[in-house]
Order: sequence, then C-alpha cells, then structure tokens
Amino acid sequence: MVTQHEGALHQIVIVGGGAGGLELAVRLGKRLGKKRKARIILVDASRTHLWKPLLHQVAAGTLDSHADEREYFALARSKHFEFRLGRMQGLSRDKKEIYLAPTFDEEGNELLPQQAIHYDQLVIALGSQTNDFGTKGAKENCIMLDSLPAAEKFHQKLVNCCLRAQTVEQQAGDGRFTVTIIGGGATGVELAAELHMTTKILSSYGLVNFHPEKDLKIVIVDASPRLLQMLPERLSDSVAKELRSIAIEIHTNERVVEVSKEGVAMASGKFIPSGLVVWAAGIKAPDFLRDLDGLETNRLNQLVVHQNLQSTRDPAIFALGDCCACPQGEGLANVPPRAQSAHQQAACLADSLCRAIDGKSLKDFHYKDHGSLVSLGNYSTVGSLMGAIASGSVFIEGTLAKWMYWSLHKHHQVAVNGWFHTWLSTWAETIDRVRNPRIKLH
Repeated sequence: MVTQHEGALHQIVIVGGGAGGLELAVRLGKRLGKKRKARIILVDASRTHLWKPLLHQVAAGTLDSHADEREYFALARSKHFEFRLGRMQGLSRDKKEIYLAPTFDEEGNELLPQQAIHYDQLVIALGSQTNDFGTKGAKENCIMLDSLPAAEKFHQKLVNCCLRAQTVEQQAGDGRFTVTIIGGGATGVELAAELHMTTKILSSYGLVNFHPEKDLKIVIVDASPRLLQMLPERLSDSVAKELRSIAIEIHTNERVVEVSKEGVAMASGKFIPSGLVVWAAGIKAPDFLRDLDGLETNRLNQLVVHQNLQSTRDPAIFALGDCCACPQGEGLANVPPRAQSAHQQAACLADSLCRAIDGKSLKDFHYKDHGSLVSLGNYSTVGSLMGAIASGSVFIEGTLAKWMYWSLHKHHQVAVNGWFHTWLSTWAETIDRVRNPRIKLH
C-alpha cells in the first residue's frame, strides 16, 4: 500500500469531485492552497468532471459530453489543489486516513496500487446514486442514469434502435420500440422531452424510414399522484400538459413491482412492453457509507451532520451535497438533494474551514431555496422562483425560464473555471452549435 502524507502542512482531503466537492476544492485552493496555508487534495474515481444535471442531455445525444468535461488534473494545477485518482473504499478515524482501492486500466492491469491518504480534516462529497428500492429485476434490466458511462450507454442503445427501425419495413401499430422512464422527477421529465426532440432530429438526418411518433413511444411511470411531486402543483400541471402535447404517455399513481427483459409490470396489473428502461426514481448515498468506521447514517446511507456540516460522531469529518443529511432547523425536513444545495454548502464549508485554520468557530449552514426550473428541451422551460423575488413564489416559463436554466450551468462553470474561461467556453459552444450536428450520432 502506498501512503501519501508529506510534510506538516495542514491537510484537507475532499472525496468526490461532483458539483459541491469540486467547487469546494477550487475555493479552498484559492484561499488556502495558493497561500500555502493548507494542502488541499481532491479524490475522485473519474479523471474528468461533468455537471450532473447535464446527464439527461448526454443520454439523449443533445450534448457531447467531451465538450463540457473538465480534466481534474488540469484544474488542480491551475486552481492550487492536488488531485488523486481512486475510489474510496475505507476509513480509519483513529489513524486519520482514507483508503483508495487499486485502479485498473482498460485491459485489467493494475494502474495504481491501493493508497492511504492522511487527513487533518476530511470532507465527504460523494453525491448520490439511483435507488431502485429493491424492485425485482431493476438492477439487471434498467439503465440507472446517474453517471456519464450510463448516459453514454443509453445514448448508444437509442441510436441503435433508431437505425434498426430505419431498415425494418413499416408495420401497423403504435410504437414499435418503447422507452419507459421510471420516475417522474426532474431527471425523468427532462429526459423524456430531450428524447422526443432527438428522434425528430434523427428523422431529418436521412433516416427516411424512421418516424418518431410511429416507431418510438416514450412513457413515464411514477408512483406519485402527479409528476414533479416535490414541486408546486401549478408547475407540475404545466409540465404534464406540455409532455402530453408531444405524445409522451404518462402513468401516475403506478408503482413498479418488476422490470423484465420484456417490459415493466405495475402493482395495478398494467404491463408496458419496453425495449429500453431507464430508472430515474429516487436516490440514495453510496452503500459503503453505511458502514464507514462508525459514522452515523440514515436509511438512505447519508452521513448525518450537524447544521455546520460536521459529522455527528467525528469533528474532523464533514459532508456536503446529496450524501449528507443536513438539518434545516427543528421540525423541518433535511436540506433537499439539489445542485443548488451542494453549491451553497460548498461556499459555507469553504468559509468554515478557512475560519478553522485561523482558530475561529465553524459557521452554521442555512439553505436558501431559489426555486426550481425544469427544461423540456426546445419545447419549453418552466419554473418557480422563491424567496428573494417575492413572498412565496413566482412562476415563470418560456424564454425567461430557458435563459435562467442556462444560467444555472454557467453559474457552476464560473465557480469552477472563473469568469474569463467561462466567457471563452461559451463562445466556443456557440461556434460548435453551428459547426456540429444538433445531436451526437455515435
């Protein structure tokens, strides 16, 4: 085992390079790493970062992931932190060490040995993964849309399906190939709209025998009474109306009991024959957190933290983002697992860790709900803006909502890359839209 512990400089280790973890590393690199007040180490199992809310666009092919990915090694060099490639597999609180599993290349050869990394303070920001609730056949027959490889796998299957339909003689019937999306939350809804838009574009690229409405049926299934159950009812109704207008089939109040190679079975007795099934219903933190050296977790494997994001059983360990259960106050639910939560927590924890270096007390985290936006591709964007805009909420849709949804991504890019690099990359994206096909075809 390789142990990495150099010098006496205070060492802050961040595990997980998602939105919250990467933003925290950049902030601490600027405030502590650059000034040599602390050594900042970011650990991730992947070599590149992609903003997770974009995964549905990668799956549909409307976004080329390579155009938006950022290399951790390059970011670390320019933002004054260090990057370690590896997947966390264990923790010793007594030794103040985390353990990374060996890393292997594409041919199965060991690339990096097992590693031990010392920490003075540890931040766990591992995000979340899809929760199939133990549903029979879900793991074997569904694509869990929670990682870049899964999104790319789905896209390849979708393109293959459309190419296959191109060569098959037209038959009677509604929907020769059905894509069923289990989950009517933001991911499921946005994916459905992007898929419809993708197939329409594909049919215009020379697939003359492929008809989007006749050859592909898109279905959303959700156990809740309506789509987007966690969001205001008016927003949910607007989204459902838009989806039905583009022939997307919606089944609410339907609990999935089994997923097989043939399709999706529901508790009501309904069965939807399906060629491709995506599970986008529910999340949980990674399973290994449940038994991580005695740290307190809840039923979703989330690390339980105080309001200052410090774990309840170890003052040297913190958590942020989807993998932490952070209270909002007595009698209130925990902070919701959203990108805006991770962004706010990263900013708060950066301040706290800098204060701790100077011998000051930690800050409590106070979540501010700025509202929700749901993009339906080129068809529409709808949303609600909360708090600062008005007492209660303001509902928006159309061009203004589209612009605000786009600005959320840019806000993350600014936090990671800075204003100048974001300005340059935005111009590059604009040029690419003219130069490249509207969707990825491979």
